[in-house]
Parts: sequence; structure tokens; C-alpha cells
Amino acid sequence: MIVTLRGVGLTTGGVALLATGFTFGYPELAILGATAVLAQLHALAYAALRPRLSVTRAVDPDRVARGEGSTVTLTVRNTGRFGAATLVAHDRCGPAHRPAAVPVPLLRLRPGRDTDVSYPVPTDRRGVVEVGPLQVTRRDPLGLVSVSRSHGDTARIWVYPRSHLMRAVPAGISRSLDGRLDRVPHGAITFDTLREYVIGDELRHVHWRTSAKVGELMVREHLDTSLPRLVVLLDDRAASWADRGPDGSAAFESACEAAASIVSAATREDLPITLHLVSGPAAGGSRIRGASRDLLDLLAEAELRDAPASTTDADGRTPDEPLVTATNRLRQHRPGDTLIYLTGTAGLGDLALVSGLKGSFPSVALGVLGPRTADEPQPAGVLLLRAEDGADFAAVWDGVARW
Repeated sequence: MIVTLRGVGLTTGGVALLATGFTFGYPELAILGATAVLAQLHALAYAALRPRLSVTRAVDPDRVARGEGSTVTLTVRNTGRFGAATLVAHDRCGPAHRPAAVPVPLLRLRPGRDTDVSYPVPTDRRGVVEVGPLQVTRRDPLGLVSVSRSHGDTARIWVYPRSHLMRAVPAGISRSLDGRLDRVPHGAITFDTLREYVIGDELRHVHWRTSAKVGELMVREHLDTSLPRLVVLLDDRAASWADRGPDGSAAFESACEAAASIVSAATREDLPITLHLVSGPAAGGSRIRGASRDLLDLLAEAELRDAPASTTDADGRTPDEPLVTATNRLRQHRPGDTLIYLTGTAGLGDLALVSGLKGSFPSVALGVLGPRTADEPQPAGVLLLRAEDGADFAAVWDGVARW
């Protein structure tokens, strides 16, 4: 509950008039002061009354590409029995670190009635947009007191980076059984893991012994080793992007577009793909339904992160540097046979570290996004994809003679 400046002035003046009237014997001043104090007490009681509202929220759609439309629809119902609710409401909408207030008019909402209010979600920037809860502000008629309360639930909208059409896909070290890729003339389908049954799975893949133990159907997930498995490593270290500013980095947004384009190309060809951020989070690794959505969700949530403060070793590198940790993790687990590393111009000095994964990954490609600079290094033994933005990266990708 907030007392407005008008309320503070009225209360202060009323107390002063009361004191002056009683002290010097002026009943008129005392009456004016008492009236002011009573008005303030009435305003406090009026604002303390909590309106009975039911708020439901619908988002359509909740996952869009940058620039596409998304709409939030609020249904506000006055569940009280007496009195119409005249309220000022604002819905919270925007990134968690920089939310905006969208006005929602609720004028004379009668008991038992509801009203629908829709507004477009800003999707001009990649990221996760938080909407809600609805902030309802109740003021007395004189504007002396203001009370804000939260109503309803919250929702999230994932704004994906734009993706550009890529016609080529890496062939890896082996071929697809259906004949699309033919670098190596043999392949196999092997057991990978167990997962919960989803509608559409073949019953012949159900592992009945495990299902009996856990009490629910478990399905054997097989890995087609004849298909190339792609691994995308996205550099989300703030120090790797020279153009980083208060509003982020345009080059990093281009790298996210490049990663989204690779995900779209792999999904179109039904190829397994895994996305890793240098900071640690990862998604993908299978071809089950909804896997591409997890990859794009991770791209929408990706943010530039500052490196932790640490001492350096004899080689001038921090032992717990995120890129060192990421490359060691990939070297140990090797989740694929084709690695694509995406970084900025400020991260050119670390290309040799990623190039060292050539022994673990038969095919390594280094994607550098951002304006071209003088004396850029040319790593040997790996494919360098140099582009200024996402669309340029797609063109350079398709220009590769043979993956």
C-alpha cells in the first residue's frame, strides 16, 4: 500500500489544522483538519478492500522465430458479488532483466462479468519473454492511496533466432542406410538408452523387464550409427565477441542464427544433432519427437556470460576456463563425428584449442562470425567458415565443395 503525495499532503495538513484548532481555540480549523484525516482513513479502508478477480492467460503461439507474431490474451473475471470493479491493471511483459508494463483497461467490471484483453508480444529480439503476473492497482476516488496486487499466473514465450536455408549437410564418416549419404559402405543400429514410452512408439521396442521394475512402460532407444551425428559448440563467452555492448552483441545473434540454421538442416534430413554451449548447457542428441524444440529453446535462452575470475597457469590459460572444460568434455564423451564450433572475432586466439579436437572428431569446422579483421589466423587441418552474419554463414556453408 502506497500513500500518494496528495495523501501525504492532505494528512499532514489535516493534522496541522487539528493541532492549531485545538491549541488556539478555532473550531473551524479543527473541523477542516478532522475532515482531512477522516478522508485519508476512508481512502485507506477503500484501498484495503481486495477485489475478487479471476485471471486466465493464453499465449498463441508460445514459440516463434524472431519477428513472427505472438499474442497474449487475458480473461479477467470479477468473481465478487457486490460492486463493480474500476481498476488500473498492467501486465508484465519482457525479458526477466528488463520487463515492460502493458496497460490493461478494466473499467467498470461488473460482478460476475468478464472481459478479454489481447496484446501483441514484442518478438523483435531473440530470447525468452516473461509475461505476467497481472498487476492490478486500486486507488480511492480522491487518489490518496494506491495498492498494487498480483493476479493470475505467468507464461513464457521463446523467441527463436532466425534460420536460413542450408541445402548441404555434413556426411560424417559413414552413410545413411537409405542411401542419402555414402561416404562409408557400412553401418549399424545399436542400443543407446532406455526412455519412457510415448504415443507412436512400436510395442516391439518395449523393454518389459525394466517396465515391470519401474512400473511404467520403458522403450529401448536405438542409435543409428550409419547416420552422421552433428555437434554444434556455441561460444557464449562474453570475451569472444568484440562488439558486445549494453544491448548484447550483433555478431553473437548472427552465431545463434547460424546454429539455428544448422539445427533446421539436420532436422530436415532427420540427422541426430547435439547443441552445446561453452558455459555448459546442452540439448539434443536424439531424433525423438520434440528434440529440435529443445535445441531451439536452448538457443533462445543463450546469453553471453563473463568468465569467472581465476589464476592462470604457465601457458597463460585459466585451468577452469569454460572453453577448456567444454573441449575436455567433448574429447571424453565424443557425442558425434562432425563438430561445428561457432565463435566471434575476439575468440580467434582460441581456435587452436578447438582444432585440437581433430583427433576425437573426424570432421571439425570452425565458424567465425563478425566483421572481418586484418591478419586473421588460418588454422590448418580444419575447415574455416568465415562469415559476417547468419545469412552469409548459410551461403558459405552451402559453398563448401564436400563435407
